[in-house]
Amino acid sequence: MSLDNIRIVLVNPIYGGNVGSTCRAMANMGLSDLALVAPMSINMDEARKMACHATHILESKTEFSSLAEAVTDCGAVMGTTARNGLYRQHAKTPREWASKAVEVAKTGKVALVFGREDNGLSNEELAICTQIIQIPTSDEFKSLNVAQAVLVCCYEIFIAYDTYEPIQEKSPEAPSEVRERMFEIWRDTLLTIGFMKEDKADHMMQGVRRILSRGTLTVDDIRILMGIAKQARWAARAGTQSHPEDRIEI
Repeated sequence: MSLDNIRIVLVNPIYGGNVGSTCRAMANMGLSDLALVAPMSINMDEARKMACHATHILESKTEFSSLAEAVTDCGAVMGTTARNGLYRQHAKTPREWASKAVEVAKTGKVALVFGREDNGLSNEELAICTQIIQIPTSDEFKSLNVAQAVLVCCYEIFIAYDTYEPIQEKSPEAPSEVRERMFEIWRDTLLTIGFMKEDKADHMMQGVRRILSRGTLTVDDIRILMGIAKQARWAARAGTQSHPEDRIEI
């Protein structure tokens, strides 16, 4: 699996909470390879707390004394930066680099490198990187929390990997015949309750059609809308029993 070849590298992390939150972000997006470069005296209790159910990533982390050692087996090394400058002008967004990361990861290791919480990656560390990532942010406040930056980058890679399957509607989209039957019922109901007069009905129904056509209407949606209209019509007629034509059938 290509995502197994994506390594998240934190350089000199200071806070255990950020390390733990990074683990959680990685787990959310299907990544598990975490490397720490010369970490400070991080609070492991805080890290475990913030990792939540991703403590397995925290416990299996690897540590290195330098960035060069942490990425020695990686074909692509993508460093992140919030700053601009002469050696950072070829930076691209996580989305632009995500497909490259997935492609390289099919046959080799890819490192996503994140700098220190206080001042990011140095120019010397960026020189080791083969690509530079810059996450689009407001000009007024460019710096992201490191765990948040990890989540953004991991999300783009996860989407680019193209394994996510969105939830599908169980009910099929309603055919035109069913929609038209619903509009007929709504027309009759709106006339019955006095919402519109006959001479304005065509005009008002155009508005109703426009409102109800802004999104997909499934068969189940139509059932509910028909039910509302028929119940309103029944109430307007002040009947004690529903009329035979008010039975909802599709």
